[in-house]
Amino acid sequence: MVNSQLSNYLLVFVLSAVISAFFTYFTIKLAKKLQVVDLPDNNRKLHAKPIPLLGGLAIFAAFFLLVFWFKDILLSSNLQPSHYFGFFIGGMFLVAGGFLDDKYDLSPVHQLIFPALAIAAVIAGGVSIEKITNPFGGFIYLKFWSTILIAAWLLGMMYATKLLDGLDGLVTGVTGIGGVIIFLFTISARYYQPDIALASLLFAGACLGFLVFNWHPAKIFLGEGGSLLLGYILGVLAIISGGKFAIALLIMGIPILDMIWTVIRRLVAGKNPFKFSDRQHLHHRLHDSGLGHRKTVLIYYAFALIFGLSALFLQSSGKMLAILGLIVAMVAILVVFNWLDRQKQRTKHHS
Repeated sequence: MVNSQLSNYLLVFVLSAVISAFFTYFTIKLAKKLQVVDLPDNNRKLHAKPIPLLGGLAIFAAFFLLVFWFKDILLSSNLQPSHYFGFFIGGMFLVAGGFLDDKYDLSPVHQLIFPALAIAAVIAGGVSIEKITNPFGGFIYLKFWSTILIAAWLLGMMYATKLLDGLDGLVTGVTGIGGVIIFLFTISARYYQPDIALASLLFAGACLGFLVFNWHPAKIFLGEGGSLLLGYILGVLAIISGGKFAIALLIMGIPILDMIWTVIRRLVAGKNPFKFSDRQHLHHRLHDSGLGHRKTVLIYYAFALIFGLSALFLQSSGKMLAILGLIVAMVAILVVFNWLDRQKQRTKHHS
């Protein structure tokens, strides 16, 4: 019985990956035809030739097509059709806004409209959080704070993946690992939620199918809509699986901390964090330190996998300690890079 169930899940995962790869192949052609491409600038964009955007469209199409196909299983729990409908409409807003930004280069203010609409769609669909686990014991009941927490959570997840999208395959792989971790969590006997497990596996498969074309050197990029969409889907999955925020934080810990540091760093420098861009993100620093593209991406994968898997074996207090460990690791990395910068400046000064 167990082997049969695992075989079915494996088939679903492969199906999702194949359909996603199929959609990605044709999205490449569509983006080229519409001339929605990312041009190299020899600064932040180091690819050798124009690369098609709109990658989020392929993942969106594959994931929600299969969500509709398996709707009977996905609606077997307390989740209602309106929950998935709001989820779907929110994804549509992000893909549509992403297309407009990739094509017409929207201003940061206009870019924010579509994540806001996506969050509103999820909340209007009836998704809410009744309570979250208190790491010191018991539960915290949210009541009217549910809407505020959902909005802050989804916005944070979307902008974490948006700012992480600086190297081929980075966001796709990290969020795909997130889908696998949530699948393993919700298929376990203790937290058994077969509907969420299926949705998470569909997401992971869709990421893998796209990653075939997004791995370095990439043949297609996620684009604005895709980079937001992956954080959005992972964030919603964390909510509907019962507010598993600690798991998502462990998976996305380094990108979220890098996002927070980026915002602080740019504000201190007197720059708008959402209008200004640079190569000071952690993934850029690791890449430029000599690790190169693929090794840097694999390091991020390792962080997501190790800390994500640790959540499967830790209680709430243990997860909090693991998150604290991530923060310490991030601070240590920043300290090392700042020290290296000072050494380079001294070398240039003496020379």
